[in-house]
Amino acid sequence: MAGAESARAAAGGAAALPAEDALRRELHDEVHARPAARIRLPARVRHVAVLNEGVSPQDEAQHVAALAPAPAADAAALAGAYLQLRLPGALLRRERHSEFTRYTLIATPPGSEPGIAPGIAPGIEPGIEPGIEPGIEPGIKPGIKPGIKPGGAAPSRPPASAGPPVPSGWWGAIPGRLFAAVELDLAEGDLDDPAAALAELRQAFGGEEVAASLLGDGYALAVSDFRVQADGFERIVVRCAAGTTVTRAGRIVQRLLELETYRLMALRGLPAAKALAAVLRAGEAELVDITARTVDRHSADAELLQRLTALAARVEQATAAHGYRFSATAAYDAIVQQRSAELRERAVPGTQALGMFMQRRLAPAMATVAASARRLAALSQRVERAGALLRTRVDIATEAQNHELLARLARGQALQLRLQSTVEGLSIAAISYYVVSLVLYGAKAARAAGLPLEPELLAGVSIPFVLWGVWRLVRRIHERLHTAQ
Repeated sequence: MAGAESARAAAGGAAALPAEDALRRELHDEVHARPAARIRLPARVRHVAVLNEGVSPQDEAQHVAALAPAPAADAAALAGAYLQLRLPGALLRRERHSEFTRYTLIATPPGSEPGIAPGIAPGIEPGIEPGIEPGIEPGIKPGIKPGIKPGGAAPSRPPASAGPPVPSGWWGAIPGRLFAAVELDLAEGDLDDPAAALAELRQAFGGEEVAASLLGDGYALAVSDFRVQADGFERIVVRCAAGTTVTRAGRIVQRLLELETYRLMALRGLPAAKALAAVLRAGEAELVDITARTVDRHSADAELLQRLTALAARVEQATAAHGYRFSATAAYDAIVQQRSAELRERAVPGTQALGMFMQRRLAPAMATVAASARRLAALSQRVERAGALLRTRVDIATEAQNHELLARLARGQALQLRLQSTVEGLSIAAISYYVVSLVLYGAKAARAAGLPLEPELLAGVSIPFVLWGVWRLVRRIHERLHTAQ
């Protein structure tokens, strides 16, 4: 009974949870995205990475559909960001990233016994099914060490026409612009003497100088000359110790291919940094001249402001044009450092390690990009400070002009007040004159009516009283106006 209740509780557990967020499954499954393939040795891996700007997922799906078996040609699966397509004796993996798309074909090299993991039929694997690790496991004959003949040198590289089983011209028709192409050969070999193994593998590169590393605890030897061959591919040869698992072989391939892909993507910031150098030099010189002229009081503010505004516009244009590239370069470089650390390289005596070889050439490029990004940011900040300084200068000049204008207005108001006081004095005299005249005429009229009055005497006596009365009236008017304000 208890077991049945536990089963029912387990069955109803999902229903008891809150409603899922729309991104929960996508974010949860991100940890399973782009897993390493399970590769059984020997194997040949061809990896092509193209910039996908202007290329839609439908364009990529249409190109891959030429290889897909008819029953498995699911348009939705083919257009996904991650795709695994099983072909007879090979596995095609396509991964679409924000800036580029990678195509990786894993197959048995020519001359080896082709095979595919038993029990897995060809078809499309758009994701990871529980309990099944995607990949191809080509079979090999027991007792034979592929890739190296006993007692002899490593075999020379077979021609490109003997490569993985894809239609002629399929690689060249991949939509996008190529920036990385790597061919990686894996086989088992004797690694007890790394120097001897390296000497044998060097013959596969025509005896030229190569970089080589022992990976991890010496379970693999990776060799490359980092040169683009006549067929357009770089070549990496990996010899794994006997008993290397299919999972470890897949991780080695994934890390080496990602190391080269992200290294090239990181270097895409270098041309932008070099092109920006002239712009930065001109902008810095222009800013120095503007700042020097800002100190000069006789310089025209309007001209300086116009030049500074034009410089700020050019700096912002450069920031908008290169800011993303510089940020992406830093991100790609961080991935390169991480993948290099995951390889746990050890140098083989007599040659440079792969990571050291790349870092000696990658580090200066990354330093140049980082320096250009810092110079651009510093120039933007300096232009902003120069603009603030020029605005302060303009504000001070404006305040001085406003102060002078207010002083002129104050002087004008003082003159107007004096004039008004003069006019008021004249107005008091004029009003008093008219009032005294009225008193005079009134007295004359009273005398004509028979009253014993002297008009002139009465008018003369009334003058002081009239003046005082008119002045007092004007004062009361002023007091009321001030009270109303």
